[in-house]
Amino acid sequence: MVRSESRRREIAVRGALGASPARLVRQFITEGLLLIWLGSVLGIGGALLAMKVLIKLIPANMISSMPYLQGLGMNGRVMMFAGGIMLIAALLFSFVPILRLSLNDIRDGLMEGGRTSAGTMWRRFGANLVVIELATAMVLLVGAGLLGKSFYRLLHTDIGMEPDHLAVVRVLATGSDYAKNEQVVALARQVVDRIARLPDVKSVAISHGLPVSGGGGNTTFQVIGRPDTRTSNYVDGRQVSSDYFTTLHALLLRGRFFTAAEDATKPLVTIINQAMAQKYFPGEDPIGKRIVYDADDPQKEIVGVVENVKEGPLDEDTHATMYVPFNQDPDRRFYVIVRTSKAEESVLPVLAAAIHQINPGLMISGEETMTGRIHNSPSAYLHRSSAWLVGGFAAMALLLSVVGLYGVVAYSVSQRTREIGVRMALGAQRGMVYQLILGEAGWLAAMGIVAGLGCAIGAATLMRKLLFGVHAWDVSTLIVVAVVLGVCALLASYLPARRAASMNPVEALRSE
Repeated sequence: MVRSESRRREIAVRGALGASPARLVRQFITEGLLLIWLGSVLGIGGALLAMKVLIKLIPANMISSMPYLQGLGMNGRVMMFAGGIMLIAALLFSFVPILRLSLNDIRDGLMEGGRTSAGTMWRRFGANLVVIELATAMVLLVGAGLLGKSFYRLLHTDIGMEPDHLAVVRVLATGSDYAKNEQVVALARQVVDRIARLPDVKSVAISHGLPVSGGGGNTTFQVIGRPDTRTSNYVDGRQVSSDYFTTLHALLLRGRFFTAAEDATKPLVTIINQAMAQKYFPGEDPIGKRIVYDADDPQKEIVGVVENVKEGPLDEDTHATMYVPFNQDPDRRFYVIVRTSKAEESVLPVLAAAIHQINPGLMISGEETMTGRIHNSPSAYLHRSSAWLVGGFAAMALLLSVVGLYGVVAYSVSQRTREIGVRMALGAQRGMVYQLILGEAGWLAAMGIVAGLGCAIGAATLMRKLLFGVHAWDVSTLIVVAVVLGVCALLASYLPARRAASMNPVEALRSE
């Protein structure tokens, strides 16, 4: 619309010199197709790049379970869809200027500039579109802000341990050499002793599951001396070594930790977390209480209560968890957790070699840092990918709304050349012209932002399950997004306002 308006006199002269309507139509179609072709090439290239970026956001340990993403790229259906978008855009880019510059407009353009009611109609139509664009940008920017804030709070939530300087590796002991529990316990002790002698290793622990994984077993239990409510007593289970909590730097609240001597020959013991103590032993000291899985199983004595360690997903409440000594309930699949005195990445290459020195037949996998594991956990990936995806759309919406607002203001300035010239001829200062143009843009921005605020809160309410530690009506996010959008809108309006304020009133009136 702005380009066609600026070319009104050019087209009028072409028509006066004999260019037929069909010739002018072909010119608009040719120019429109060229613009669409260039835009489509850039768009498809951007789409390919965006797909690669989105694929890289998926952790390597998750991509293997997503076979539908293998070979993701352009195919026939996608190209047909892109072709349809190109056709629609070509029609819009070609025929809107044609409809805008009818033959009557061409005659008016030669006579006195063609400031007709049609110009006012197009200006209002464009203004309404800009309000919609600004509201859409507001919704997407608020969504991106909330998701980004959720992701930040998710990664900084209290997980009950210190993940820095922790390296992990998984060991699978197979074959007849490890068919008995005693053999598995002996292997675990060998692994701990061998890795503890490595340089820069401060402590080593064994666990059949890792924090922030949700991989622990779920079982029912009964408290001795209470009615049997086993069917409603659910708890997560972990088999851990005596140094598990000290290696994680988890806090002991009451009682004691396990000892290395507590194996199957010693009385069975357990440690519970704070969530289990609050849920099943409210208002009482659980130390010394005895619990049992099934009526025929041996009893376990609670010897300690530890602070909640986030054993499950980051975005879920900490589950009631019960820890038992690995030496009393060993598993041939276990994780080795190592705390180092320097960067944990430095110890990863030597862990597998140290374990294979014990037995080359042991299967080693999952070498990673605890920090990396947390950042690549399914819950972190979900929040991170959501924030990136919505953020990308929000950036595009912001760009479109700013460009649209610039176009409408520029179009308005071109329509009001005579008015501005008269105002300045009668003594209006440049500041008053700035105020006139920026005021119009400010009203459009204000209407779009206000409409977008209500829609943004509604959209955020619908996606509240994706939010973590953030309300849908987070005031700080709403204010920041509104200010950013308002500033961008005023900056987009500044160039046409500056052009109008720099106008020479004599030349403006003469051109009219």
